[in-house]
Amino acid sequence: MAGQQSQSIQTLLEAEKEAAKVVQQARQYRVQRLKDARSEAAREIEEYKKSKEAEFKAFEASHAGNTQNAQASVDRETEAKQKEIRVQYESNKDKVVKKLLDRVVLVKPELHRNLEKVEA
Repeated sequence: MAGQQSQSIQTLLEAEKEAAKVVQQARQYRVQRLKDARSEAAREIEEYKKSKEAEFKAFEASHAGNTQNAQASVDRETEAKQKEIRVQYESNKDKVVKKLLDRVVLVKPELHRNLEKVEA
């Protein structure tokens, strides 16, 4: 009976060792899966970042041309308006100078409209 008891204990110890090995393997497998998941996530993040960066560069390149075109258009419009203003200035400057001189030189003395007339 003692031999049978000792054999039962030995079987239990072997089963316990086997269970410990299974638990250790499960832990190692879980740790390895976490490491793999982290590296996979980091790789996916890097790929996503690269794709978004490329997308942004393409967007920036497509809109940079529009900015330059818009700037050139605004410059042309500004130059045209400046030319128009110069033409108007040249055509009207003599008239304006004459009007100013007439107002300064030809003074008509008049009583102010708010001044009451005194009867004599």
